[in-house]
Amino acid sequence: MTAERTLTDRLLDDADQAPIHPFDLFEEWFAAAKASEPNDPHAMAIATVDADGLPDVRMVLLNAHDRRGFAFFTNFESAKGRELLAHPKAAFVMHWKSLRRQFRVRGAVEVVDAAEADAYFHSRARGSQIASSASEQSRPLKSRAELMERVDALTKKLGEGEVPRPAHWSGFRIVPREIEFWKDGEFRLHDRFLFTQDAAGDWRRQRLNP
Repeated sequence: MTAERTLTDRLLDDADQAPIHPFDLFEEWFAAAKASEPNDPHAMAIATVDADGLPDVRMVLLNAHDRRGFAFFTNFESAKGRELLAHPKAAFVMHWKSLRRQFRVRGAVEVVDAAEADAYFHSRARGSQIASSASEQSRPLKSRAELMERVDALTKKLGEGEVPRPAHWSGFRIVPREIEFWKDGEFRLHDRFLFTQDAAGDWRRQRLNP
């Protein structure tokens, strides 16, 4: 009995030109990464630009994804928050070393709705909720002791009550314009496939030189 072909098998078969939806392919790769990566398979490096057009990049965690795009949550008063609000375009890459694969996205950025931000905020550990409220992310800090004093003060103030989501804490969704799948090959003869969306909303794929 022949094993069912995976989407990755189909992707690598140049004779197979039937459509593959990149979000379905991502789910296949992400499942493999969650099974093999020792730490944070949902880690991604996200790039933004500042007011001078100077690129900025940092690691964040992919917190939600569906066919609308890829979302993460952060302090909107942080450097990345300010940059994305001013210039709502971004790129990110996920690198899964155990699989020797990369997943890249470029596209526009939108703010998630309040209900989605509330739901994610309250799904986090209570300590993480308090930390998000206490930290003035990306701004100068005199000492760690100063930060911990704010955490302790907020913890005491809230008692056993619910931690309210700060007004400046929410999520961004990267809506893909381009999606690239990269698979390591011997002698740097990698497999690269670029998916782009046409005016009708259909995704087209193209094999790229490594």
